[in-house]
Amino acid sequence: MAKLQAKSAFKFSQQLGSWLIGPHMLAFVPALALGAFWVAGELALVIVALGLPLLFLASGALKDAGLHLARGLDPVTGLPMQALLDPEMQRILERCEERQRKSALFLVQLEEFEALSNRYGQNATNAMLERLGQRFKATLREHDQVFWLGGARYAILLNPVPHFELESAIQLAARLQSAAEEPVSVDANTLFVSCAVGVCLSARSPSKTAAAFFKASETALNEASRNAPSAIRSFCREMAETTVRRAALVNEAYSALDNGEISPWFQPQISTDTGRITGFEALARWHHPVRGTVSPADFLPALEESGQMERLGEVILYNALTALKAWDKAGIDVPCVAVNFTAEELRNPKLSEKIRWDLDRFDLAPNRLTIEVLETIVAGSPEDAAARNLAKLSEMGCRIDLDDFGTGHASITAIRRFAIERIKIDRSFVTRVDKDQEQQRMVSAIQTMAERLGLETLAEGVETAGEHAMLGQLGCAHVQGYGLARPMPFEETITWMQSHNASLTALPKISGKSG
Repeated sequence: MAKLQAKSAFKFSQQLGSWLIGPHMLAFVPALALGAFWVAGELALVIVALGLPLLFLASGALKDAGLHLARGLDPVTGLPMQALLDPEMQRILERCEERQRKSALFLVQLEEFEALSNRYGQNATNAMLERLGQRFKATLREHDQVFWLGGARYAILLNPVPHFELESAIQLAARLQSAAEEPVSVDANTLFVSCAVGVCLSARSPSKTAAAFFKASETALNEASRNAPSAIRSFCREMAETTVRRAALVNEAYSALDNGEISPWFQPQISTDTGRITGFEALARWHHPVRGTVSPADFLPALEESGQMERLGEVILYNALTALKAWDKAGIDVPCVAVNFTAEELRNPKLSEKIRWDLDRFDLAPNRLTIEVLETIVAGSPEDAAARNLAKLSEMGCRIDLDDFGTGHASITAIRRFAIERIKIDRSFVTRVDKDQEQQRMVSAIQTMAERLGLETLAEGVETAGEHAMLGQLGCAHVQGYGLARPMPFEETITWMQSHNASLTALPKISGKSG
């Protein structure tokens, strides 16, 4: 027992000593020199300023780090870095070409690494990085190589072999993921991490150059990261073409926001009791001068990738409020317009002030604007900026709708905390509700819960008259969907509303269920 205690004390003293003379301590030299000057004057300042760096040099701490860097090794992980990877890739490709052999380059990207570093500190994550590098090496054959590329990224370059196909690559990628996902114990903490893996087989490299080989693996890794967590993707030529198209789309979408090609189209929301219009939802649409209408499923990820979602929100909100003023001027009653807000927008600390300014600028009452927030945001957000913003907007008088209800597992507590006034029943519960009794029971249960909480309901995705009628009978107050009207540009809304209002006298009234 005494021997064990002595060993622990010696190890601790070694660690403390190495920490005290480590190169990171150079960061404290200015502070130490200033302190010496305050205490003992200029002579002490000179001694500390010159003496400490010499002490570090004498200790060998800087020498060790310099030797690692000179040899192309990362001082933290001890692994070779990018400077050594490039010539090795070229050598491997040439060997594969000359001897008809096969290799592969794997890129491994640790996910949520920055959050992990913020939580546990740099020392703990450095220890984890070193440990993972050793695990990867243990997973491979003797002559396969592991490189550290920085930014929480590793490269694994396989030694050429006679046979190595896609199936083998996927199996190895899965083993690398398993090695990374085993918990790592550092001091008193247990760290968990996941990773995305992109791989390019040497036979699939666009050309036999190191740059092309690496770029192909990076393309596969980027595709895996888009499909995270823990995704694996292998490079193919179609993937390269998709990447080029996506990059072009990102650039075009950026310009489209400025030149007005992306604007809101409006889909009406109808009362099941009176048939009258109770509002419109503003939905982003892109009318491309050459391609025609571009699907939101294509351009929204492009805008998100280029960091333009907040700019998109500003464009949609401005045009939505402009539409409200135009409807008022035309003498058509549209109680409110609903605008979708992303998680990033909702966490902007100045959001409520910005919306108040916009409403004042257009001289519109706050209850004319409905803020739509996804259930996944409500379910996943603690008491953060999003909750505070929604509370402020609700106090201001804006309406708050919870979108896609039933898909994000929002608790009743979260619904109350976020000041929700209306829940939008997801289309997955609406489809065939007039023919499927299970769907009817689900909608009825949601409706009962909403009534007990004093909330209104709106069913989205209504496509048939039968669904419309059944939702009214079940007590849902508002409906929206292609069965009523598709989203339309502002220029078509006034004509559509005039036609709809004129036809109301010919429609039977759909009564909701009695209390």
